[in-house]
Amino acid sequence: MKNLITCVLLGISTSAAFCQTNPLWKQEKVENYLLHMTVPEVEELLTKTDMVIIPIAAIEQHGKHLPLGTDYLNGTERAKLVGQQRDVLIAPILIAGQSPYHMGFTGTITLKAETIVQVHMEAIASLIKHGFKRFMILNAHGGNRAITTFIVDQINQTTAGIAVDLGAAIAPFRDPSEVPKSEVFDRHGGVGETSSSMYLMPNLVQMDKAETAKLTLPDHLNKMLPEVVDGDPTALRVFLAEGLKAEETGKGTSSAEMSTNGVWGVRNLEESRAEWGKMETDRFVNAAVKFIDRWNELRPYNPKN
Repeated sequence: MKNLITCVLLGISTSAAFCQTNPLWKQEKVENYLLHMTVPEVEELLTKTDMVIIPIAAIEQHGKHLPLGTDYLNGTERAKLVGQQRDVLIAPILIAGQSPYHMGFTGTITLKAETIVQVHMEAIASLIKHGFKRFMILNAHGGNRAITTFIVDQINQTTAGIAVDLGAAIAPFRDPSEVPKSEVFDRHGGVGETSSSMYLMPNLVQMDKAETAKLTLPDHLNKMLPEVVDGDPTALRVFLAEGLKAEETGKGTSSAEMSTNGVWGVRNLEESRAEWGKMETDRFVNAAVKFIDRWNELRPYNPKN
């Protein structure tokens, strides 16, 4: 009705294209983003690069204030920002990932590791056939870490492609973080992730619904928390090996068993800041750009090879 009224006021025929557009459509075309590109645009990109960034994410609960697509949206948005600074194809393949430990919260979707690997390998085979060869796998969800590592290895061992784990690859190029370190436990759905979301997808963050979680961890994990917060690498490794695991494992550490609202942390969510999200996003994008430049120095692109 709004479009119809606008057309009448402007004296435009209701058959005009302006009056027939989807009122829910808000997207603007993003350069180098596969879903927005035409065949000629992909062909043109292949004259300049054979690089691809593939985010691997999840559909899972993120408390009451962040959407279930947080990992996918934040990961893809970071990748798209890299694609605005360098010639690289941004090609998300799957939205869902491995999230069995969040199944206690409605809406979470979890896939088997084998499914995630198979779908990505088949998609990557398609991209290789078109001429893309260098792949940067961006893990946008902690639970996909082992899957990401395996996909990278499978690309390198079984295809003509060359792959790296983007998070590991850019580590030497990251500037030190200027975001204040949390003095309390703050992980999934917490201040860090909320701050990133406030910057990357601000209209999907509902801070009026944010509430600090109350956690109930197994005693031995609870005793580790001070050392985990202090950054002890061994304590963190042991803590994460057991914490946040599917209810079926019997560990008592699924998100629904440990958290009142799905957030895995006790930091006050009102501390979240969009500027912190921007700082961390800029750290990621700048490091990714430096890595891409270095890879191109070491292996210049030749579209004939």
